[in-house]
Amino acid sequence: MVEKPPPLPEAGITTANPMTCSLRIRTNSPEQTQAVGRSIGEQAQAGDIYLLTGSLGAGKTCLTQGIAWGLGVPGYARSPTFVLMTRYQGRMVLHHVDLYRIGDSEEAWDLGLEEQLTGDGVCVVEWADRAAEIFPQDCLWIELSYGDSVDCRDITLEISGESSGESPAPRFKPLLASLRELDWAREAKT
Repeated sequence: MVEKPPPLPEAGITTANPMTCSLRIRTNSPEQTQAVGRSIGEQAQAGDIYLLTGSLGAGKTCLTQGIAWGLGVPGYARSPTFVLMTRYQGRMVLHHVDLYRIGDSEEAWDLGLEEQLTGDGVCVVEWADRAAEIFPQDCLWIELSYGDSVDCRDITLEISGESSGESPAPRFKPLLASLRELDWAREAKT
């Protein structure tokens, strides 16, 4: 039995530009951040790579917990800051990587990331900006930042290539479209 978070207490505000391959979602609680992650995990496909960025305490592990639940992983995913990588089994393997303690891209690659990045599971990398150049083009970048209140977070999802002017990876477009369509107010009341 998969342990799920409690119902959402209050609606978040979703803003997006439907003409781009990015989406910004505002959450007002850790539970809402987990619910966004759960939606991502439920739609995850084998080989998906989610690259998380944001300052300490911005909610990267909280979002990852939701992704894990969406994949059917029981319990809570913990930040692998000291072990660097953790593996969870759900409907697919979830590789949870934390690059906070690495010095450069070469050190990140020396961890053996190739297996996680090219396997049939799902890979979530916290602090991905510390080794941005080692990741393939076909990734979803997710930036978490503090909002207006203690528990408020702005979550910006951007398909690789969008900011550089390159053609964005098409595999994540349906995910962004479905997240854009979610009625966060309705989700908050269920």
